[in-house]
Amino acid sequence: MQNVDFTRRGFLTGAAAGTLMASGVLPARAATTVGFIYVGPRDDWGWNQAHAVAAKALKDSGIKVIEEENVPETDAVSKSMESMIKLDGATLIFPTSFGYFDPFMLDMAKKYPKVEFRHPTSLWDKDKHPLNAGGYFCYLDQAHHVNGIAAGLSTNPTRSGSWRRSPSRLSSATSIRSCSASRRSTQRPKSASSLRAIGRCPCARPSPPMR
Repeated sequence: MQNVDFTRRGFLTGAAAGTLMASGVLPARAATTVGFIYVGPRDDWGWNQAHAVAAKALKDSGIKVIEEENVPETDAVSKSMESMIKLDGATLIFPTSFGYFDPFMLDMAKKYPKVEFRHPTSLWDKDKHPLNAGGYFCYLDQAHHVNGIAAGLSTNPTRSGSWRRSPSRLSSATSIRSCSASRRSTQRPKSASSLRAIGRCPCARPSPPMR
């Protein structure tokens, strides 16, 4: 009888590998080398570390994983991707930062059509981008709503605000929701000018216009 690991670690490991296999990105019976590229340190307690946790789950399942951290959003990431392909034999690469997508990941996808590339946004368009590229994203609205409530409970009762990721229509909407949540958790600001964005996320990059 086969032993089954019902721990959280075991579940995440199986889920990470199983998702890739089910999507067709990772063949179930083929040796695959997966590359992860981070714009900052892997242990940043945030975006990069979330991907690093997934990378570790793949490693624990027996998949070869290559990681490189602190790679700027310049042609440096192109060199990192090409090195992973040529030297390490990577067949699936996750360039995990916003600015890696265009032109760097797209150019590499065109140059290496037999390698799969996946980017953590919804920027990929099957009608105009290479078919060996793709994207994935997470549900942010719920977390932004909770952040807004937490900010509202701890802020000055006459002022409220939120962080915005980038100046796109999508981020403006989530900022408004966060601000609204903050306002519901505090006293009403004295004027409209009291409700304002207090800054931009350090990883923000200009977003293309939404169609």
